[in-house]
Amino acid sequence: MRVMVIVKATKDSEAGLPPSSELLEEMGKFNEQLVNAGIMKSGDGLKPSSFGKRIAFDGASRTVYDGPFAETKELIAGYWLWEVKDMDEAVAWAKRCPNPMPGPSELEIRPFYEMEDFAEAMTPEAQATFDRVQEKMDKA
Repeated sequence: MRVMVIVKATKDSEAGLPPSSELLEEMGKFNEQLVNAGIMKSGDGLKPSSFGKRIAFDGASRTVYDGPFAETKELIAGYWLWEVKDMDEAVAWAKRCPNPMPGPSELEIRPFYEMEDFAEAMTPEAQATFDRVQEKMDKA
């Protein structure tokens, strides 16, 4: 099961406050444990939303908004991509994580859709396109 573990933003992360040396060391050790266990596939921290853009879609119309974005509780400060056997394993690993922020913070765990979730709607043409894209990504 693939999951995204989302580090929710806080006022400190949105202010661009850098992590302490201690937190960097703790997170480095935690990431190493995840990699050694074959769990972590990717992960990174994100710059504050003041560096970001949002693109709103309405039919054929596109509108671009510059950050910062107002609702801190709705923002993401970082993420991991994990491969776990089930949600219980993801929760167990997340509970071992050092607090990613100086104060109160949250992680959110969300499972990815897998191609079999779309089996009912998948046409042979769409499957061929997805297979080509996956093959190209695997080579990159």
